Amino acid sequence: MIIDSFFYVCAIPAVLIFGLQKGGFGGGIGVISVPLMSLAVSPIQAASILLPILLVMDGVALWSFRGKWSRDNLVIIVPGAIVGIILGAFSFRYLSEDVVRIIFGLMSVSFSLNYWFKQREKPKQKISKIRGGIWGAVSGFTSFGIHAGGPPINMYLLPQKLDKIVLMGTMAIFFALVNIIKVIPYTLQGQFSSINLLTSLVMMPLATIGVR
Repeated sequence: MIIDSFFYVCAIPAVLIFGLQKGGFGGGIGVISVPLMSLAVSPIQAASILLPILLVMDGVALWSFRGKWSRDNLVIIVPGAIVGIILGAFSFRYLSEDVVRIIFGLMSVSFSLNYWFKQREKPKQKISKIRGGIWGAVSGFTSFGIHAGGPPINMYLLPQKLDKIVLMGTMAIFFALVNIIKVIPYTLQGQFSSINLLTSLVMMPLATIGVR
C-alpha cells in the first residue's frame, strides 16, 4: 500500500471528483482525476489504482439510475468502445509516460472546448451508427489508458438532448461494461500489483461517498 501522504492529498479529491461525475454532477469533470493523481505517482499506476474504485462507483451508479437507459444508443456505442479498448490495450504499453501526459493534456483541452461550444444552442441530433461508433471507440480508447472516456461519449450523447436520468443511466451501463472489459487487459499487463490493490481498497469507501 502507498503510504506517501502527498499521494493521498492528490488521490482523495481525485476519487471524490470522479464520483461526482458518476453521480451526474459536473459533466466530464472526472477527466482530471488521473492527472491529479499523477502528481504523486506515474499515470499508469494512477489508472491502475483507480480502476477497482471505478467498478464500485459503477455499481452505485447502476443502482441509482436503474431502469433508465437508451438501448438504441448502447447497441451502437458499446461495440465501438470494445474496439477502442482493444486498440488501447495494444498501444498504451508502448507509450512513454510523457506521451501519456500529453494525451491527458489534449483530453483536458478537448473537454474545456466542448464545454465552451456547448453553450451555444444547437438543434437536437438523432442517433447515428457512424457517429456513435466513432465516439464510442474514442471513448473506449481514452478510457482504457486514462479513464477519460466521459468527454468523447458526451460529445455524442449530449447533442441528442436525452432526459437527464436516461442520459446518466445510459452512461452508467456503458462505463460499467467498459470498466469490466478493461479488467482483462489490465490483469494481463500486470497492473494489479498488491501495492495498487491495497491502495485501491483503502480508498474504496470514497467511491460510494462521491457518487451519492
